[in-house]
Amino acid sequence: MSELAIAVKNVGKEYRIGDRRYNSLRDRLTDWASGRYRTKKTERPANRIWALKDVTFDVKQGSVIGIIGRNGAGKSTLLKILSRITRPTTGRIDVWGRVGALLEVGTGFHPELSGRENVFLNGAILGMTRQEIASKFDEIVAFAEVEKFIDTPVKHYSSGMYVRLAFAVAAHLEPEILVVDEVLAVGDAEFQRKCLGRMNTVSREGRTVLFVSHNMGSIAQLCQMGILLNRGEVVSVGDINSVVGTYLNSSVYNQAESTFPIDNSKTVQVTQLQVLDDTGRLASELDASKPFQMIVETLAHEDARGTINLALTTPDGTRVCHSVCADSIKAYTQFAKGSSRRFAVTFPGSILNEGFYSFMVWVVPGNSGVYDVASSPLFQIQIVSSAESFVGERKKQRAILRIPLVWQVDKT
Repeated sequence: MSELAIAVKNVGKEYRIGDRRYNSLRDRLTDWASGRYRTKKTERPANRIWALKDVTFDVKQGSVIGIIGRNGAGKSTLLKILSRITRPTTGRIDVWGRVGALLEVGTGFHPELSGRENVFLNGAILGMTRQEIASKFDEIVAFAEVEKFIDTPVKHYSSGMYVRLAFAVAAHLEPEILVVDEVLAVGDAEFQRKCLGRMNTVSREGRTVLFVSHNMGSIAQLCQMGILLNRGEVVSVGDINSVVGTYLNSSVYNQAESTFPIDNSKTVQVTQLQVLDDTGRLASELDASKPFQMIVETLAHEDARGTINLALTTPDGTRVCHSVCADSIKAYTQFAKGSSRRFAVTFPGSILNEGFYSFMVWVVPGNSGVYDVASSPLFQIQIVSSAESFVGERKKQRAILRIPLVWQVDKT
């Protein structure tokens, strides 16, 4: 038996910009009727983009590998190829063992089926017998904390319930290789701790874990080795601390703006994030005493309703705050098919202490699941003291917040 769990050699993945995800007979007939259909002889050249280019690496059995890089680096594309959801355009991937994957919330779940039925469905997809699945069922339900709702169709689940059950299924049905994308960041802090603990257990049992995250604290805690991607290419492979250091010190990490490729498979997606200083200009270095804005732009591929969630975190993954647009709007946002929407949230001045911070944004439907996760840090901002700050005393304050509380001192 091979000592390798995964062998990736010269893998590339090419996409045509604006291509449909599915090319069914119905799509072709619709295109023909509307005049969009062309034969190969008259087809216009399409813009093409390489999501991955000449990616090569090996993963030994029992390894825990962290895959990092900014959005658009090719991380999710790589995981989809490893999970055999999509095929590489060039190169070859060999995988030894069953793969349990949690790439997007609800991937592999049928919305009309109950949680119980989806557990057995996912187990069957992994090649397990009904008896094997049943032996793990109670453990899965207990981990996911959905006992009261296990016989409810998952279309009625909240995003948190979706994520908990999806991870529990992926991690407990004994795949030889566990692949987990950034989707875990949607859960609360306690759930994230449980997931990291479970992945640690999986790795100690000799199974292989591939973990994509922008939380450098979680990556460093869980992984021994790392792979850094940038624009579809491997920048660095090696010890996790060395790879994380390369990433944090690179120019691609410190950004005040990030744009995402159009993905027609998502009901509503984030297309751009920006950080603006108090003058309205893009800035990654911000004055601690002045307000700044986070701009979120979205594109709807279907009619929908939902909310925008935003979290601010420290480099070690500590969540400083979590805000939902509905807190101010007091209603779900309506997204019309084909339309773009722009959201702006303002952070007041004199609230954050000096240091580095990152953002994560996700779009939550009005019923259940998650439409899109804009993983963070897409970019890192730095809060710095202004000239009028009492710098000497501020540097002694190690807390995250620097709220100017009102003090009263008795006269002597």
